[in-house]
Amino acid sequence: MGKLEGKVAIVSGSGRGIGRAVALKLAVEGASVVINDLDVAPAEQTVADIAAGGGKAVACIGSVTAPDFAERFVQTAITHFGGLDIIVNNAGYTWDNVVQKMTDEQWYAMIDVHLTAPFRILRAAADFLRNAAKEESEAGQEKFRKVVNVSSIAGVGGNAGQVNYAAAKAGVIGMTRTLAKEWGRYRVNVNCVAFGLINTRLTSAPADGSATLEIEGRQIKAGVNPELLKQMEALVPLGRGGTPEEAAGAIALLCYPESNYISGELLVCGGGFRV
Repeated sequence: MGKLEGKVAIVSGSGRGIGRAVALKLAVEGASVVINDLDVAPAEQTVADIAAGGGKAVACIGSVTAPDFAERFVQTAITHFGGLDIIVNNAGYTWDNVVQKMTDEQWYAMIDVHLTAPFRILRAAADFLRNAAKEESEAGQEKFRKVVNVSSIAGVGGNAGQVNYAAAKAGVIGMTRTLAKEWGRYRVNVNCVAFGLINTRLTSAPADGSATLEIEGRQIKAGVNPELLKQMEALVPLGRGGTPEEAAGAIALLCYPESNYISGELLVCGGGFRV
């Protein structure tokens, strides 16, 4: 049996990249997982891959920024798997510019996806978490549930060209520490992982403008200049960027029973890099 046997998890942005690696990791450990992505194909592929490994998963397609998404996401877990034990707020992307050139659209896009969306998901889960904790307490049981919010070293120390992203990710840390205090009585551990350089499609794509991501009708440039990427890797004590699987490992640590007395913490997963 895995460490998460019988648990139910929802992972936003889990059709690709870090989110997919998280979903696969949790499923291997026995959790039933609700997979989310903007697009049908990657979400269904992750569901199929989990099923092929003997796990359980279902897709919840859509944008985390949609006003009705949070309730639908949470309810999918309850309806299909009978509960909710783990929430991983992972979905997001970057849309960079220096402050004098940044538009209101760029600013609010990052705040919406990285901060407002996790807030809504956690708010939507609050009633279930509170009621479940009450029932378990009355039955003399102590059952821990987990929230892992994804931040970034940009949210810890700032990053040039990312005032929108850095502000949102800093907000995630504040939200994490606040909910750890609010939800401790419900036996919910609320923690945060701040990632450094992780090699995903956002960093590996050509940086000449030829590669773009289509996100909610917007064409967002992807990729990091190869020379800049080398410089970034040189600053990492371990000498390279991390893999999505290594990133998933950091999140999984905070979902295991061994973390039951850890809450309100920020874990930096950056290969030793410090801002």
